[in-house]
Amino acid sequence: MGTDEAACLSDQLANPKTQWSLGTFGAIGEFMRDIGEAAEMDHHSVMTNRGGVRLDSHEGMQLFAFETATRLSWSQRVAICLPRDRSAMNHRATLTELGPDHDALNPGNRNDILFDIGLDTWQVDVCVRTGDPALAEQLRAHCGQETFAPGNPAGQLILAHSPHRVFVTRIGRLEVYQPIPPADGKSPEGPHTHVLPNLLRHRRTHSATEPIPDGLVPCGYFYPAHPAKDANGHDSPYDPEKYTSFEAILRRYGNSRFANLKDQVRIAVEQDRDPADMSVAGRHTLSNIRVALRQLRMANGGLPALARWDAAYERSQPDDDEERHIHHR
Repeated sequence: MGTDEAACLSDQLANPKTQWSLGTFGAIGEFMRDIGEAAEMDHHSVMTNRGGVRLDSHEGMQLFAFETATRLSWSQRVAICLPRDRSAMNHRATLTELGPDHDALNPGNRNDILFDIGLDTWQVDVCVRTGDPALAEQLRAHCGQETFAPGNPAGQLILAHSPHRVFVTRIGRLEVYQPIPPADGKSPEGPHTHVLPNLLRHRRTHSATEPIPDGLVPCGYFYPAHPAKDANGHDSPYDPEKYTSFEAILRRYGNSRFANLKDQVRIAVEQDRDPADMSVAGRHTLSNIRVALRQLRMANGGLPALARWDAAYERSQPDDDEERHIHHR
């Protein structure tokens, strides 16, 4: 990782409006903090009473910025990637005791016991950590078994006691201290986790809607403030400064083909050209055209050609799988 990427990550860690996630398709830990919330931080980590994230420098780490069309808006994020052969974790498939968590973000947790819950995913070890000797002993009794197998009480023990959740990757770790919501409850505001068996069964490292370059695996993401969404993913008044800020990141770390495509769409709409003249060849091209149109509508909805372009390109589309469990960006 170069000094430019390191500086970008450090700046984003210091920004309370930036949100973070580490994990894989179907199992993800998310960290965010409120403006003004007490936090301990340095150039590599940030931690609050609700959770924290630490990024570790790793040879081959690359940032990749991109946007994707959602049902009604667009998402924006920066993937923190490694080459596939450098991203693999331990692939444990059963509950496994790992011993004291000497790498815990909070020194007070470094004697607590860490258990890998055995999801056997490519780029993340999903773990729980407890300082409760009784819970540790109960979990220890079920090591070597699939955590969520029928008849195994380990999964229910985790749900009932809400130990810390710890997502460990080659590029760092993310910890969540807030309680696990009940099965019929919603995730709490702030740091939380999602483990979704229906998505894990696909055994993908990331959503098919993401234009991650071949050979790279996203181990985590950061989500700069969205120009048309608040921190909880709800619609908010369009903020051109937030748009400009992410656009600079996109131009620096994204695919130049998609950046150029957005420019072509903007110019074509402003010049009232026929939408049929736009080539949509290539994977992810249609999604990027839709993103460009939605951004134009936010910034200048009065352009006469927008209605014709919307009619040509804003057909119904499947929901983005990832948007269903990373709702805020």
